[in-house]
This record gives sequence, structure tokens and C-alpha cells, in this order.
Amino acid sequence: MESRTLREELLVAERLARRAAEAIMALYGTDVQVEAKGGRPSDPVTEADRRANEIIVAGLRDAFPDDGVVAEESPDRSDGLRGGRVWYVDPLDGTKEFLARNGEFAVMLGLAVEGEARLGVVYQPARDKLYRGVVGEGAWLTERGGASRPLRAERAADAQAPRLAVSRSHRSELVARFAEQVGVREEVRSGSVGLKVGLVVEGGVDLYVHPSSRTRAWDACGPDAILRAAGGFFGGLDGEPQRYGGEELRTERGILACTADLLERVRPAARQLGEAAGLLP
Repeated sequence: MESRTLREELLVAERLARRAAEAIMALYGTDVQVEAKGGRPSDPVTEADRRANEIIVAGLRDAFPDDGVVAEESPDRSDGLRGGRVWYVDPLDGTKEFLARNGEFAVMLGLAVEGEARLGVVYQPARDKLYRGVVGEGAWLTERGGASRPLRAERAADAQAPRLAVSRSHRSELVARFAEQVGVREEVRSGSVGLKVGLVVEGGVDLYVHPSSRTRAWDACGPDAILRAAGGFFGGLDGEPQRYGGEELRTERGILACTADLLERVRPAARQLGEAAGLLP
């Protein structure tokens, strides 16, 4: 019964992602005002972030009044302390990319049930590219109004050295060391956590790591559900699944996202990366 219900939720999430994207694209390429969130220049926020946030939060509360909603641009995040069903919303993941006008930004929604990511939507408006998934049901991609196609996060049978998604705006020496340890042969730069995970589910890369605790639940929940729905792994650098909820709402163990066949191969190096970054004991 729950899987059928989550298909309904998925349709609502898709619709809201596209509505929010319309508001974002109305401002894309304009001289939009930029503010430094919390006084941090490295964390910009714009009117596009806020408009998209309002659209999605209002839509979720109207469609699912009994659900919790935690959104990046909403100051009240107390719903993260509750159990049951909680939506995590990043209305504009990749604000720096939005401002750079390179198209690598996304609208992301995820639904966690009792702390586990179960449903996700990641929409890249600049390319009209929609990733979506329900754990236990499957993951799909729709591009530029075309037919939906199923996604499976797996490597080719003859694949050798893995390919790694890395951030367009920052790449640490720790990640370089990790890449050398696991024998990465190619790095693909991308903005947005959701779009990096999209590369994994599409087969463009095999893994993504993020050795930081600054990433929040709204950055992770949607991509988490999509990747696991596609048969891949999403969790901390210790190789354990992510849990959602609590006061901090941070991915305190960093992020490891990969195809399932790679998990055991890269887990030792991922743990070392987490330890070196001070995220793991």
C-alpha cells in the first residue's frame, strides 16, 4: 500500500519541482540580487532560491498537511525533530552555478519515512532533465519532454578503473588522495549534489565523495532515494546509510555515493578519507 501511495507523492513532487523551476528560470541570466547567507560569502542566496522555496513548501503543505517539511530557505526547521514522514527541500541546489550561468543547478525534493530516504526528485531546469525515484519501485529519467526511461546504477561488465564526480567549485587535496587510492581514471566536474548523483545513476561516473559535514539533509535526501532506487549506494564515508532528522540536519559522516558493486572496493579508502577530514573516529 505504501509504495502505491508514494507514487502519488512522486507526481506531486515532480509538479512542484517544475513549478519552482519556472520561477527560477524567470530570473536566470538577470542581475538578481545576491546576499551572503549568515554573512558567509561562500554561501550565496538569491530571490530565485526564495521564490522556489515558497512554491514548494506551500505546495507540500497543501497536498500533505500531516507531513513535516524542512526546507533550506525556511527558518523553522523543527519538523526535522519529528518522526513519520518528513520532506526535505533544496529549492535551488547549486546557487553558485545559477549565478555563474552554467546551467548546473537543480531543484531537489526528498521524502524520508522514519529517518530513511524513500522518494526523491532532482530537476535540472536548464536542461529540462528530471531524475526521480521511489526506493523499492525504481528510478527514471525524463529529458526535454521525451519518454521516461528507467535508470540502473551499475557499471559495464568490462569496467576497470572507476570514474569520479568532483565539485566544479572546490576539490580538496583529501579527495585527490582518495582518487589515487582507488585508482580513479577520470574525473568529471559538476555543480549540485543532485546532478553528481545523477551522473552515477546515468552511468556517466561510478562514484562521488564529499568529505564535509556542512552538507545538510535537504542536499542529500532526494539524491539518496533516487540512487538507492536505481540499485546504488548512498551513505556516509563509513559505508553506512544516511539517516534523516534531528537538530543539526547535517550529513555528519560526509557523503559516499556509488554503484553497488564498487562499495566494498572503495569503502576502506572512503573511511580513511572520513578519518582524515575529522568526520569519523
